[in-house]
Amino acid sequence: MKKNIQFLFIFAAAFCCTELLGQPTEQFIKVVVAPDHTDWAYTSGEKAKFTITVLQNGNPLHDVKIRYEIGPEKLDPTTKKENVALPKGIITVDGGTLRTAGFLRCVAEAEVDGKIYKGLGTAGFDPLSIKPTVANPSDFVQFWDQAKTDLATIPIDARMTLLPDRCTEKVNVYEVNLQNFRLGSRLYGILCVPKAEGKYPALLKVPGAGVRPYGGDIAMAEKGIITFEIGIHGVPVTMDQEIYRDLGASAVNGYWAYNLDNKDRYYYKRVYMGCVRANDFLVSLPQFDGVNLAVTGGSQGGALSIITAGLDSRVKYLASFYPALSDMTGYLNGRAGGWPHLFDKNNLPYNNLKEKIETVGYFDVVNFARLLKIPGLYSWGFNDETCPPTSMYAAYNVITAPKDLYLALETGHWTYPEQREKFSMWLEERLKGK
Repeated sequence: MKKNIQFLFIFAAAFCCTELLGQPTEQFIKVVVAPDHTDWAYTSGEKAKFTITVLQNGNPLHDVKIRYEIGPEKLDPTTKKENVALPKGIITVDGGTLRTAGFLRCVAEAEVDGKIYKGLGTAGFDPLSIKPTVANPSDFVQFWDQAKTDLATIPIDARMTLLPDRCTEKVNVYEVNLQNFRLGSRLYGILCVPKAEGKYPALLKVPGAGVRPYGGDIAMAEKGIITFEIGIHGVPVTMDQEIYRDLGASAVNGYWAYNLDNKDRYYYKRVYMGCVRANDFLVSLPQFDGVNLAVTGGSQGGALSIITAGLDSRVKYLASFYPALSDMTGYLNGRAGGWPHLFDKNNLPYNNLKEKIETVGYFDVVNFARLLKIPGLYSWGFNDETCPPTSMYAAYNVITAPKDLYLALETGHWTYPEQREKFSMWLEERLKGK
């Protein structure tokens, strides 16, 4: 028993590290950038100011030099770029304005003892008025209906392997693999099922970008919810970390651009169908209550949450952190686009082709968000440099279903514990009818 507990502790620690990748570590010197409105919100044409403070031991660091630049998020700075000295460790600078809905970002760097410290703050101008740029194909619904019809012809062939070392007194834990998309193609994940006899709601957990092992959501299962945490790359999710590192550097490196010129062969088609296939499995379980099914994830998983709910009417609730793959064509229209930044200045020479731009319309979160009919909880921050808030609002603003947005303004591509707690409570209350 002691050995099992030790294993679970080590695995949980490793799992938390992968989930919170991008969470900033505490630094000796802090550069704090804040817009002059407490809610960081402005109307178009209104001028914004930014206060830049360099802190050491919680107090302003005197006689420090900084470099700052201001401009629309993810684009070259156009408003201001300057090097200044801060005798008292603090300065307020004019940030200018935006004439249209969007985000204006101030990025500041301080050099102390040869080390660079960075901070940023982002002002939002009428974000609820941001409109998407991505095209909505006329046959979008038909394309995905056909994909689901094709998927239904593939036997699920579910294989479950009990993982005794991960089971608890209340929960059985399995590695599961299913047949997905075509004969012989597999989907892997970790299933956690309450041991007590009864019927339970189910939660599908979809992954962020990359390739890694998964531990499953045992904690939620101990609260009486079946959980299924999946990978997307068709490889087992219980191998040594070294194998995933090698895969990430080779076979799945840059997978988000694989076959981008062909909507039927694009990498994410199998991924999106894998999420539907995971639900096929969940609703087939004898322990499932037959009604209550939710999906959640962050970043790529935030995108997959919206996409899965848009594709699959069996999903009753969704909870999405900072969704990627949103309004990816923003860069083609003079503003930030969503991860994986297929059309930014670094990728544009390779991807600025008619076929690739057309394919994106079939896979962009915006067009799945239009289909949503169920309640959703969403959360992100204005300082996200991976999934720009412009792109996320472009998707959020087209949602006509019940929706709540929980902003944590200063966060980047990471979350506070309070955000995670709110999501867990929100999902549990709805899945269990509290």
